[in-house]
Amino acid sequence: MLLGAFGLLRRRDAVWSIGFALVAKAAGHGFRWSAARLGVPSSTVRGWLRRFATHAEEVRVWFTVLAHDLDPLLPRIDPTGTPFADAVEAVGMAARAAEARLGSGAGWGFVSRASAGTILANTGCPWAATG
Repeated sequence: MLLGAFGLLRRRDAVWSIGFALVAKAAGHGFRWSAARLGVPSSTVRGWLRRFATHAEEVRVWFTVLAHDLDPLLPRIDPTGTPFADAVEAVGMAARAAEARLGSGAGWGFVSRASAGTILANTGCPWAATG
């Protein structure tokens, strides 16, 4: 099966839904808040957030490097206060850098492609060997 830019490996929900929950968590909202807005079970959102948190530092490093590869003039990405939020910020910076450079309407589709759909995976992702 081919994985489109709208999905993630082993996840049936759209990447933008997962991205919404990640950004909401980084902004201080809980999994129940996101689940209610997305219309998905709380346990599903809680699982996304836990999986992301497991590799937050590796995700932050990966997407920070990618963001600066796409835009060498990008300013330093300042810490936001938590490893989770720092990783979400780096993902967003990389997506915005890709949009500026490639003009592709990057967003969460870019995140899916840049991580080969594995941003929530525990194996096969670019940073799996580091954890």
